[in-house]
Amino acid sequence: MSTQSDSIADDEGQRVTTTSDAKPSLELGDAVLLRLAAIADEFGAEHTSGDARSVAERVAEGRFYVACVGQFKRGKSTLINALIGASILPAGVVPVTTVPTVIRHGDHPRARIRFQSEGWSAVPLDKLDEYVSEDKNPENTKAVAGVEVFFPSSLLASGMCFVDTPGLGSVFAGNTAATNDFIPHIDAAMIVIGADPPISGEELAIVETVAKQVSNLLFVLNKADRVGPGELATATAFARRVLEKRLNRPVPMIFETSATEQIENRGSGRGWSKLVAALQELVENSGSNLVRESAQRALTHTAEQLLRIIAEERQALRRPVEESQRRIAQLRETRAQAETSMRELGYLFTAEQHHLSDMFGDRRREFLAKVQPEAQQALERVFHKLRRRSGPAFRRELMHTAQQMAKERLLPWLEREEHDAERAYRAVAKRFIEFANEFLNRLATTGVPELAQLPRALDPEKGFRARSEFHFNLLERIAAPASPLRLIADFALGAVGAYGPFQRDAQQFLNQLLEWNSARVRSDVDNRVMESRHWLETEIRILLREVTAVAERALDHARTLQAEGAAAVDNALARLDALEAEIRSFVTSSVTAL
Repeated sequence: MSTQSDSIADDEGQRVTTTSDAKPSLELGDAVLLRLAAIADEFGAEHTSGDARSVAERVAEGRFYVACVGQFKRGKSTLINALIGASILPAGVVPVTTVPTVIRHGDHPRARIRFQSEGWSAVPLDKLDEYVSEDKNPENTKAVAGVEVFFPSSLLASGMCFVDTPGLGSVFAGNTAATNDFIPHIDAAMIVIGADPPISGEELAIVETVAKQVSNLLFVLNKADRVGPGELATATAFARRVLEKRLNRPVPMIFETSATEQIENRGSGRGWSKLVAALQELVENSGSNLVRESAQRALTHTAEQLLRIIAEERQALRRPVEESQRRIAQLRETRAQAETSMRELGYLFTAEQHHLSDMFGDRRREFLAKVQPEAQQALERVFHKLRRRSGPAFRRELMHTAQQMAKERLLPWLEREEHDAERAYRAVAKRFIEFANEFLNRLATTGVPELAQLPRALDPEKGFRARSEFHFNLLERIAAPASPLRLIADFALGAVGAYGPFQRDAQQFLNQLLEWNSARVRSDVDNRVMESRHWLETEIRILLREVTAVAERALDHARTLQAEGAAAVDNALARLDALEAEIRSFVTSSVTAL
């Protein structure tokens, strides 16, 4: 069936192209979301209303979100800069992005930000890092609620928007939380992984979470220029194998790219053209479907929130004011008790975490104390036996020997440590789960029906939140000369028979390989423990806060109506019944219409 292109304007005059065959259902989704937002306004639910209006706006404009997701320092911001053809987003060697940033089409480059409880404000592009970078806005202390960048990129002209997300596994827990909170808004995702080091267990966990939300996933192996062809092929094959195992579905393509090479207009291009073609195909073949699915998700989520609000409003009208007051006092007391219990739980858990960290730290020091001297002696023996030849060739062979020696000693130890880390993590998880479930059960028996929404039991087999899988993979590096000057120096050293500097460099490289890779066990265990604890506490706090806020608003409304008399209360109850029926009809009809 042929389609005819149409254009519609956003709130600031930007033109976005959609297709006419998608308009009826998208306009329906837009209208329903705006109606739900208006209902939310009636109850003073500003957050619910704002979310619904935001999705309605992008549904009306035919926009969908392709989020760039991955571990910190994978080059996500640089990748988006390369895709739009300009270095707009801040990028660096430390975890940079602190809040999700939407990059959308515009007639000219510009940016705007929105603070919590405030509208949009324009900001100069060269000041963007003051609001989105970890350095200038650590853990989003400036309370930025939204960031949008407009740019005249042809790739974005048909409604696709890129989203730069904070890196997962950052030392800043709030950054990872911001990315996880944004997952429900994702329509498609570019999962950015790397070859140096390969994909980690934490990355696999977030890929699995994203895959449950969206079906359109593009896997990008960035920084491919940092490893040799052999190491790149090995890293790609390893990533495909573990991804397919984790997702239980084939991964047909992993795009090997270097965003830095692309921005600097150098290198072979690698798989860049294939990545761009895949994004263009996503727009052409799936764009309207992604917008429609986004509308459906937002409609369902908003309807669920409104039905809970209506139920609370109805109960507040039917019960005496004094009973509602006692109920809110109980909720506030429960929140205070929960905070106290979580602090106590946190102290216990911090002690367990420190115990684990110290244990693996001690084991690492014992391993290095035993292995490093033996490895250095073995490397020295090989050094004396190697055939003397040109400096660069001698360096490559000696460095490769150091890599092999590190691998021979690290891999058996890492395999044992992986098993022991898994066992130790599960032991700590079991103790934490026992504490946490006892706490959740106490909340469930407070007599507040809404607290039944809390997780009733945590799964000891899966840890606190995610699978307890660790992937300790050797960090491979080819220590070839890094600059023309080093290359010249190596030739000169080889020509005069001065091979001592090569030996010193190889010994240092061997120590680095042993130290860096052995440290990953302790680091991965620490990250897993902190992330699991953070998510449980966040879920509990959010639910308790929302339940209390809804109850307080409902009581305020009930007081006003009950003061006006029985007729006002009866009219309000009839209004609530009508709104509930209207919302439920939207949910039922949207399944077919959208």
